[in-house]
Amino acid sequence: MNTEFLEALNDLEKEKGIAVGVLLEAIEAALLSAYKRNFGSLQNARVSIDRDTGEFKVYSQRTVVEEVSDPRLEIALAGAREIDPRYELGEIVEDEVTPRNFGRIAAQTAKQVVVQRIREAERNIIYEEFANREGDIITGVIQRVEQKNVYIELGKTEAILTPSEQMPGEDYRQGSRVKAYIVEVKKTNKAPQIIVSRTHPGLLKRLFELEVPELYEGVVELKAVAREAGYRSKIAVYSRDENVDPVGACVGPKGMRVQSIVNELNGEKIDIIKWNSDPSKFVAASLSPAKVVAVEIWDEEKVARVIVPDYQLSLAIGKEGQNARLAAKLTNWKIDIKSESQMEEIYRQDGYEGYYEEDGEPYSEEDYQEQDFVGEEDFVK
Repeated sequence: MNTEFLEALNDLEKEKGIAVGVLLEAIEAALLSAYKRNFGSLQNARVSIDRDTGEFKVYSQRTVVEEVSDPRLEIALAGAREIDPRYELGEIVEDEVTPRNFGRIAAQTAKQVVVQRIREAERNIIYEEFANREGDIITGVIQRVEQKNVYIELGKTEAILTPSEQMPGEDYRQGSRVKAYIVEVKKTNKAPQIIVSRTHPGLLKRLFELEVPELYEGVVELKAVAREAGYRSKIAVYSRDENVDPVGACVGPKGMRVQSIVNELNGEKIDIIKWNSDPSKFVAASLSPAKVVAVEIWDEEKVARVIVPDYQLSLAIGKEGQNARLAAKLTNWKIDIKSESQMEEIYRQDGYEGYYEEDGEPYSEEDYQEQDFVGEEDFVK
């Protein structure tokens, strides 16, 4: 080994991003393994590579003891002090034992180990890079599709998009670019396994952060996300600044911001809702685009009963219950939706006559429609 060898390691450092020190330590370990296998498996030894010249040497190591039981591993205190009078019990005495023909054997034996260490170092670098990005969004190129798994190229490595994380009806073509959410990074004996998702609610959140500067800057806060990937999503947003409309910020001028996200998600519908600390108002808003007449809240049970006009009932529930299901996920409340006629029948059975104003006069139909939120206290027996 010589200076040309060190220059080659420096080139590897620039090309692979692996420090020369890491490579030299790997080579020393490989040479020590080769020495023990071929020359002295029962003795302690150390291999050292000069960082300036590239020259390597092998040293045997013996511990200084009072009484020697194995001369290959130990040396008497008197013998050690003949070499250097400063030696004390328990210290290590080293003697150079580099074999004459060790260079050829070492090169043959160590080559595979060195390559392996380089690969391990590369894998560790990739793992550390992506492990710190869990919960982040990546952009890659679809490399291939095997057994319904989609492999996405990410520079020095690749991510896997499993069938369970793929959006329904989405076509994954080789060579096309795709955004995905990093769910998990696993360390394996081979390359790190990077699991990504197109269905995770976190993808929607990150896409909005990319498109909406107010979200990234923290002026607007995304409070909750509910998603049925490929079909419909709901997000609840809140503004820390009274002068900033959180819904308008997410929609963008002429709807450009939200439309960009809809296009990325292949037409998935997105409802943007203003978050409210009042549960009744938040629950009512979560059923958008349906109009809500009344909300009754049971705090302890986390149950909300929502009353909607008869003609809005199917819209509030949604196709196959989707709108109501997403609203429940978004608010974390169990939502029971009733039409006005259903509620009037329920209250009549309970002995209530109908809707009344505070002075006891019945609501006119026009006044009744203007009531945003009424509850059981607005009914009289």
